[in-house]
Amino acid sequence: MLKTYAKVMVKGSPLSKSNFKLFNVNGRAILPYNSGKYHDRYALYEEEIAYEARCQNPGVVLSEALIAVLKVYYKSKKRHPDTNNITKSIFDGIEKSGLIVNDAQVRRLIIEEFYDEINPRFELELFGESTYFMDYRILKRETIEEPIQYSLPPNKSKSPKIHTTYAPSNDLPQNDKLHCEICGKKIKKENSISANKGKTIICKECFSKLF
Repeated sequence: MLKTYAKVMVKGSPLSKSNFKLFNVNGRAILPYNSGKYHDRYALYEEEIAYEARCQNPGVVLSEALIAVLKVYYKSKKRHPDTNNITKSIFDGIEKSGLIVNDAQVRRLIIEEFYDEINPRFELELFGESTYFMDYRILKRETIEEPIQYSLPPNKSKSPKIHTTYAPSNDLPQNDKLHCEICGKKIKKENSISANKGKTIICKECFSKLF
């Protein structure tokens, strides 16, 4: 009987392919596997995925269009790869195993992010579209939970990026006092800069801080 379902579970913190690329003298990205250095980790991880996928699904080949449900369990909430980048790493290994013919078979994908400090892993379920279909809903919670907040990386400026051009005073609103969009202070026309085609007013002091 033709198989239309498979599940793969691989223990350990998932790795992102983009974190392990090196570049040759021509600027082309390469993924080393026997350099004896840190960058070999991805190639070894891909081999581990292929090995586990084949061991857990002996003799199974899914050749039709697929629905995929991927659950990623990270060890830490604060430090982990971008979950959107994880999918490429995982499906490269799954394709290498022979469990699927090509990762282009995955036409629908659900990714869920969880945290498990003791047992980080990923769990992937594959469903053949000839037998299964996707039906999902997004519901509003009855009780609001504490939000998981994200902050900008330290290498990115927290200042808003605004494309500015100096505008003559006759292009500004005709009030004697204007309000700076950054600091909120009242300013005079001669001490202001307009941005976004005159829709945004910034005082010269804030303008100098931004640029």
